[in-house]
Amino acid sequence: MYLDHAATTPLRPEARAAMEEGFDLWANPSSPHAEGRKARAALEDARERVKQALAWKGEVIFTSGASEAAALALGHAKAGARLLSAVEHDAILKAAPDAERLPVRPDGALDLEILTEAVQRERPLVAVQHINSETGNHQDLAAISGIVQQAGGLLLADCAQSAGKLALPPCDMAIVSAHKFGGPIGIGALLVKDFAMLEPAGGQERGYRRGTENLPAAAGMAAALEAAHSPYLDPFVLDPLDAIVAHCRESGGKFLSDRLSDPTPYIRAIATPKMSGSAQVMRFDMAGISVSQGSACSSGTMKTSHVLQAMQVEPEVADRTIRASFGWNTTREEVERFCEVWLELAKA
Repeated sequence: MYLDHAATTPLRPEARAAMEEGFDLWANPSSPHAEGRKARAALEDARERVKQALAWKGEVIFTSGASEAAALALGHAKAGARLLSAVEHDAILKAAPDAERLPVRPDGALDLEILTEAVQRERPLVAVQHINSETGNHQDLAAISGIVQQAGGLLLADCAQSAGKLALPPCDMAIVSAHKFGGPIGIGALLVKDFAMLEPAGGQERGYRRGTENLPAAAGMAAALEAAHSPYLDPFVLDPLDAIVAHCRESGGKFLSDRLSDPTPYIRAIATPKMSGSAQVMRFDMAGISVSQGSACSSGTMKTSHVLQAMQVEPEVADRTIRASFGWNTTREEVERFCEVWLELAKA
């Protein structure tokens, strides 16, 4: 049973079918011959479908995923200082290692007073994750966008965890990853209001990205977005989690959503009363359930989560915290089984 959907969700059947059609157009979309022109037409069709599905009125640059989109934006945006929230994904932090980090409050929300002071410089680029990949906290990007815009800066929204689930927030650029909403692995996009915000970075994608475009994956990404529903997951599926929440509050465990400014239901961070997070991951795995400790890109390091540290979560609680996340195909029975195992571990 896979309950680590914040890392990747299973491929939607609509995406698989679209990719199979894309494989029939096996040509470089940048080639001028007839086959290349057919591939180019299909690629541009996928691009328009992505824009329509996300209600994005700007440009779409296909990338190999969210990490490349982040590197492209942070490395080539026509802006001055790079400002990142302290709870950003590792891919963002590594793409701009010298950037100033903006603190968050204990509830995970970006400190808007400090942000207002920090943006008072020449055209800053501010990067903020829409939905945190470890805690599920929802940043107030409408308020953040207003502050950044008033200062003449640019806002980069990391929407890897929200695109296909929630409406895009107001921003100048957005990062999207297909495998987070049931599209194929190895495809994502950088959404840009205007190409004028970026320095060219390569020969493909209108000169803003290096590498041959991945047409089958782009088609699968578009189909997955079109297949996404609202709400992303029926609340009925997640109802069994109430048992864990009640037990956490009574037994000395911690349900981190209790402290968040605006939690999403699709990602839950939960600490048992006694057992370490790494031990829980192994015990869940033995029970046939895949969960994680922190984000997928950093969970193998066994380090204390920088996200929980930034939120001033007590070290002993952070060490006992796991993440369970739920995808488009999660069933109520799977959630019930997860709750059953968690309650067993909490009593151990």
